[in-house]
Amino acid sequence: MRGPADKPSLIQQFAAGFFRDKRLLTMVLALIVVAGISSLAILPRMEDPVLTPRVALVVTRLPGATAERVESLVTEKIEDSLRDIEEIKELRSTSRVGVSTINIELRDDIYEPGVVWARARGKVEDSISLLPPEASRPLFDDLVTRAYALIVGVAWDDPRKPDYRVLRRLATDLQDKLQNIAGTEVVDRFGDPGEEIEVRIDPVRAASMGLSAAMIAQRVENYDAKETAGQLRDQPMSMLIEVQNQLDAVEGIANIPVASLNGKDVRLSEIGDVSLGVPNPMPRSANLDGKEAVVLGVLVRNDQRIDAWTAKAMPVLDEYAKTLPEGIVLDRLLVQGDYVEERLETLKNNLLFGATGVAIVIFVMMGWRSAVIVTLTLPLASLMVLFGMRLIGIPIHQMSVTGLIIAFGLLIDNAIVVVDEVKGRLRDGASASDAMVGSVKHLAVPLFGSTLTTAFAFAPIALMPGGGGEFVGAIAISVIMAIFASFILALTVIPTMASMLVSGRFEQDENEVQKRPSFLIRFFRDGLSIPWLSAWFKRFVRTCLTHPSLGVVTGISFPILGFVLAGSLKEQFFPPTDRNQFHVQVDLPITAAIGETRQTADAIGDVIREAGAARVDWFFGASAPAFYYNVNGDRRGQPNFAQAIVTMDEGVNPKPIIRQLQTELDDAFVKPRILVRQLEQGPPFEAPVEVRIFGPDLRQLRTLGDEVRQRLTNHPDVVAVRSDLSEVLPQLSFNVDESMAASAGITPAEVAMQLATTLEGARGGKVLQDNEELPVVVRVGDAERSSLTRIETLDLILDGTDARGLPRMTPVSAISSIDLLPESAAIPRLDRKRMNEISVYIKSGVLPSVVQSFIEESLETKPLDLGSGYSLAFGGEAAKRDDSVGNLLSTVGLLLVMMVATLVLSFGSFRMAAIIGLVGFLSMGLAMLSLAIGGYPFGFIAIISTMGLLGVAINDSIVVLAGIRTNADACKGNIEAAVDEVMHASRHVISTTITTIAGFAPLIVSGGEFWPPLAVAMSGGVLGASLLALVLVPSLHQWLIASRVQKPSLISRIQNAFQAVLWKQPVGI
Repeated sequence: MRGPADKPSLIQQFAAGFFRDKRLLTMVLALIVVAGISSLAILPRMEDPVLTPRVALVVTRLPGATAERVESLVTEKIEDSLRDIEEIKELRSTSRVGVSTINIELRDDIYEPGVVWARARGKVEDSISLLPPEASRPLFDDLVTRAYALIVGVAWDDPRKPDYRVLRRLATDLQDKLQNIAGTEVVDRFGDPGEEIEVRIDPVRAASMGLSAAMIAQRVENYDAKETAGQLRDQPMSMLIEVQNQLDAVEGIANIPVASLNGKDVRLSEIGDVSLGVPNPMPRSANLDGKEAVVLGVLVRNDQRIDAWTAKAMPVLDEYAKTLPEGIVLDRLLVQGDYVEERLETLKNNLLFGATGVAIVIFVMMGWRSAVIVTLTLPLASLMVLFGMRLIGIPIHQMSVTGLIIAFGLLIDNAIVVVDEVKGRLRDGASASDAMVGSVKHLAVPLFGSTLTTAFAFAPIALMPGGGGEFVGAIAISVIMAIFASFILALTVIPTMASMLVSGRFEQDENEVQKRPSFLIRFFRDGLSIPWLSAWFKRFVRTCLTHPSLGVVTGISFPILGFVLAGSLKEQFFPPTDRNQFHVQVDLPITAAIGETRQTADAIGDVIREAGAARVDWFFGASAPAFYYNVNGDRRGQPNFAQAIVTMDEGVNPKPIIRQLQTELDDAFVKPRILVRQLEQGPPFEAPVEVRIFGPDLRQLRTLGDEVRQRLTNHPDVVAVRSDLSEVLPQLSFNVDESMAASAGITPAEVAMQLATTLEGARGGKVLQDNEELPVVVRVGDAERSSLTRIETLDLILDGTDARGLPRMTPVSAISSIDLLPESAAIPRLDRKRMNEISVYIKSGVLPSVVQSFIEESLETKPLDLGSGYSLAFGGEAAKRDDSVGNLLSTVGLLLVMMVATLVLSFGSFRMAAIIGLVGFLSMGLAMLSLAIGGYPFGFIAIISTMGLLGVAINDSIVVLAGIRTNADACKGNIEAAVDEVMHASRHVISTTITTIAGFAPLIVSGGEFWPPLAVAMSGGVLGASLLALVLVPSLHQWLIASRVQKPSLISRIQNAFQAVLWKQPVGI
């Protein structure tokens, strides 16, 4: 009769159900296949992970104001209003002439920024009452942190002068069509100069009637009756009342009476010209490979497949292209679907390559039947991971797929152990059912512990907050889901199939071997076996266990060498991407107009094309659209700035061209600062190296910044050094004679207002045209604005009339003098403190840590004289790396405790857990050694691989130590028993080691700079960990047993010593 102790566990009953009921097995397999394939069909596909938009931009204009006035009147007011939002991580601003730009970055633990942005918008709105009346309404824009799925331009392909109004109308039509495609989130415009109705007044004629630009604009706006005029309230019904006098066309505006002369109305057309067109100069524009264009960027919803959306968008573009008039073409700058398809195709090939390599290794090491069963784990676990990704909302991109590739070498460990155990029990004469159930009972807890420790090792990566965690977190999540899927399969499907496939043929194979002891039969049945190598290794293990110190030294020598070499490894955040694109940033002096910027960019573009570029697309006055997920797009309203997207031919490596171009452009162009920048992986940063100096006085900050710049000027790896405070803007200063102004009846503030509105324009209402509101701007013509002499002779309108009854006026020069003074072009601030940020740009291929180390050594050798109230800090890649590493380590402590607890509970011993913990620690040295041998830097990806290695490296050691602990003789110090256990586990250890390396092989072979460091660190670490498992672990165990058997315990030694003192008898301690 079965006693209570013999009652099968729930796990045994569950596993036995799979063996007894083949329909259950069939249905479970069908469910896995259907769930996985359906998930593959509907999961979103993209090139890179989506980062939470934690950055917003607030832009406020204050026309005519200096940088210092913008700082005090606008920037500080808005910053103060945002001070109470605790979710803000960093607040940095730049106050330039006439414009304030504030960048808001949220904390890394914010994953739903919409609520925070709503509060921030409210705070900014509240600050409007504190701003000067002439300041514009702050524009709040949360920046895009992902690439556009499609960038397309309506381009002018005609020798005649471009008509931007036509381009804008056609772009608007296309924008509507793209917005109506299912899955489209938003369509943004770039290079759109806008339109306005310009009223160019004759200053002399207007002044003679006592009219200033502001007064004319006000009278035009008075004719724009857009407000409701009340409501008719009657008993049966009510109706709205509206005044129809609204600005509707150029002719209507020209006929507006603005003055009365001799009892006759003076129309606006009599004192100025009214025209509809683009602003002059244009605030922004775009040129696509030599053609003027208005560009559209399309963002697709995160839950959409990029390839499926692209398939819907391409016919729309093709049909629209057919409707375009002659001389206008549709130019496709970027179709992200092509890059997504290429990236996923590469990853798919790597996946198949890895699976094939793993299957071959299993066949060689375990035989064909075991290979079939174990290899089945790969597709089944992959399908289960795809279903898990569907449940938790992880798209298919390079990180999630790469996590699956990494897991290929790990998820079959459980299957190998189970198949080995089933075969062993069948060989010992157990029935198929008993072999299956007994194997599950024996292995359930050890496999769960091993799976749990591996998951704990990858958990910090999955739980890591911030952009870095969002970028690489899918790797860890895919690995964790894969190993748990492997664990479930190892207790259900795999032992069932192993017992079914092996049991019926086991005895037949034995008979065949006895009749014909062929090496080939043994190889196909059990895998490769090399007796002489096994014998040699057995002697080596026996020697190490006989002399444990030899085994310990052998085991720790390579990890210690790795720790020694770790100091020579270069540091890196994320490596560059392998894409065939790069971008060029051009900054001219702050005084440059957009026309000069365009001319310079045209010349630079010619040099880029000569270097082999397939196409060069320019954007002037603002950043280019986000063609790559981490390219910053926060440059707005800067006519001296241009950015080019450069695309090379397919398969061309742009890195040597980038280095060549940087040298050529630096030699050919002296005036502009030109940066040829390769695309980087990971969270975005502006400059690779940044030195930040904080303090109150702008002059002192500028002096300190210049000193840092001088130290970097001649560094061979530095391309350019930029400092916002080093730029000085020449400014015309009108010194108003207060006594003369007072006698004339005008104040300095009124002088400034009249000059600003006359030269820059005063808004006079808006005209609704084609669902777009066009502003009416009143100002003098270009001839008056471009001549200092004419500006000096402009008449200022005074109150009252003269003796002849004519309006009183006086020229500007009569009450003021003009000086040319230097003014700060920009005033940067970080967290409400003034800052001089020195941005250091380096050559392509040079690690930022090299230049960072140079600066740090220079500052240590010759420190800056900062003085009281001044401080220095570093930003750039180093700061981003430190933030990401800090986020990565934020959960490590708790997870290490949980991992240790798992080990202690599994072995029931702190000392055994300490042995496994030592293996995990030494594996880090093995990762360092692998990176040093491979010549790779110690970047963030290498850090991630090292942490993952902690969980992977100890698995084999757990198997070896558990085998020794279950052998009573080995636990008592019997060397031969321990050697037998090590040899029994060696095939499993070697098999899992080689399969793990085979799983990483595609990432090494495929090349590039991103994945090889991870693959090399983990492959080398796992390879070295097998030596630790087979040599160090049994040696340490034997050393502990020997020390416990040969020497009394510490308490016994203390008791003996105490007795020796009492009885005066000598005793050895």
